[in-house]
Amino acid sequence: MELPFQPSQCQPGLSVDCVIFGFHENELKVLLLKLLHNREWALPGGFVMLDEDLDRAAVRVLRERTGLERIFLRQFHAFGEVSRNLPGHADKLVRTQAIHPSLQAWFEQRFITIGFYALVEYSQVEEPHPDYFSEFCRWYSIRELPPLMLDHQRIVSKALETLRLQLKYQPIGLNLLPERFTMPELQALYETLLEKKLDRRNFQRKMLSYDILVKTDEFRQGGAHKAPVLYAFDTDRYQQALQHGLNSIW
Repeated sequence: MELPFQPSQCQPGLSVDCVIFGFHENELKVLLLKLLHNREWALPGGFVMLDEDLDRAAVRVLRERTGLERIFLRQFHAFGEVSRNLPGHADKLVRTQAIHPSLQAWFEQRFITIGFYALVEYSQVEEPHPDYFSEFCRWYSIRELPPLMLDHQRIVSKALETLRLQLKYQPIGLNLLPERFTMPELQALYETLLEKKLDRRNFQRKMLSYDILVKTDEFRQGGAHKAPVLYAFDTDRYQQALQHGLNSIW
């Protein structure tokens, strides 16, 4: 196959990598790409075109991988360690004829990558699409990640750290949960992000005290126990509350 871009169209030494978070079955998940002819996996990412802003490059990558147009996206860190690009890491691309030998030096130049994290509602990503260098995409639990290329493990860890720090100031629940959700599902999201168990009664009391939830007349069906009531976010009040920070000590 032919490369979908020409290196001459790209900003030398600059790339974007996207940590796409989803929440499913009470687990925080990350979308990863299985590299061709390689046991390692990678974050969705790509090069920045000469006529392209950084944010637009990240949006393009997300659209190509998820099919979604409107995604909650935040830039969180720049990764520029000299050691992040290992000598010879493009050898396999040449051996498998993914790139022409004349391009190996370009792919092995020092790249500074800009990290973005994205929050998506899991069910909306119906069929994620691999890129030119990968076989397929798959969601992985944040607790059970496969071997990742280069410094992508560090990028994921930094994104998760940022997500935890911004839990009080960004609409994380609004973007990760479905439109209707139960209080246990909301609590499970917070417990996953904070990596600790929370008291059920205290959590519910705190969340209701923010006045950002709307109790619907719908119930989650299909469980063995009493069907829990479904809630929705009052988006206006949620955004207002986030401006001041959700000031609770979990």
